[in-house]
Amino acid sequence: MEVQLPSFRDSKLARKIVTKIRDIAPKYEVKICHVCGTHEWTITHYGLRSLLPENVEVIAGPGCPVCVTPAADIDQAIKLALEGKVVTVFGDALRVPGSERSLMDAKAEGADVRVVYGIDDAVKMAVKEKNKDFVFFAIGFETTAPSTANVVLSRPPENFSVLVSHRLIPPAMELLLGVGDLRIDGFIAPGHVSTIIGLKPYEIFPKAYRMPTVIAGFEPLDVLIAIYMILKQIRDGRARLENEYVRAVLPEGNVKAQKLMSKAFNVVAGNWRGLGRLPASAYALKDEYSQYDSRKRYGLRIEKARDILPGCQCHLVMIGKIKPNECPSFMKNCKPERPLGPCMVSFEGTCRIWARHGLG
Repeated sequence: MEVQLPSFRDSKLARKIVTKIRDIAPKYEVKICHVCGTHEWTITHYGLRSLLPENVEVIAGPGCPVCVTPAADIDQAIKLALEGKVVTVFGDALRVPGSERSLMDAKAEGADVRVVYGIDDAVKMAVKEKNKDFVFFAIGFETTAPSTANVVLSRPPENFSVLVSHRLIPPAMELLLGVGDLRIDGFIAPGHVSTIIGLKPYEIFPKAYRMPTVIAGFEPLDVLIAIYMILKQIRDGRARLENEYVRAVLPEGNVKAQKLMSKAFNVVAGNWRGLGRLPASAYALKDEYSQYDSRKRYGLRIEKARDILPGCQCHLVMIGKIKPNECPSFMKNCKPERPLGPCMVSFEGTCRIWARHGLG
């Protein structure tokens, strides 16, 4: 189904695709899972769920990088900030709670915590202020990891290091298939991540799990077309990996970015907030770049941390077991201006998206 770019918000085309979805949808319940905060925003903002048959449900998985950042990593960033290091971080992560407090709280206590748009901004600060030690808190999925790798490989200034907290999407998708009562019938794979990693990392889902998987872009029609493609696979009794987002995602992905990541990082097991420790789901700097590893430079140890605060059900929202408005704290003692958990903090968090769109 080919659609030209200017038409990806065309309401007439959308109605045609919705009609096709209704024609092709099976009579039984179908559950499709996406793993991208931007997809959730598109689905919610344009009311796409209301257009689907009642028996076709789209749930949100762990697609918010700030939301899955473990409290232990945030605690380490706070510790460095309170010890006098300049901690640079994306604005989205400033208010995410650690075990006891957030980086915003540390900043209020006098710590030098600065918001940056990217790692290059942090490097420029380190070059300019050579008398201070700078730490970049590297949060994000495969989309942002190449920038971190590129800076490390370019030998940044001696007063600069990186607290790496990058996570990989496919292992989290595989985790969801082990949550028995979810009963997922298909995946919408994230477009931004896929521009980097390409198609191959998703092949396990149709091959090993018989799970229809479609990479999708972020316009309303992208998502609707992806849903149609998944339902068509289900109707035909097939499980394939398909790429709806052909205008941006190459089958091989971004090979240059992949080489940067492969050179700078090892793939290791990693903790995900509320999800536990997932094998081969995180990046860690290789030993030859240990001088830029904040954990090794400053002797940081992994301490016990509290990922989920009392009353917060982000861990259930992030795997699609409950909707945000099914959490007792939603829009009561957990609001965007006073968040209890990370899903209400980040602009990519499902709870914040629902709150901003008045769903409750």
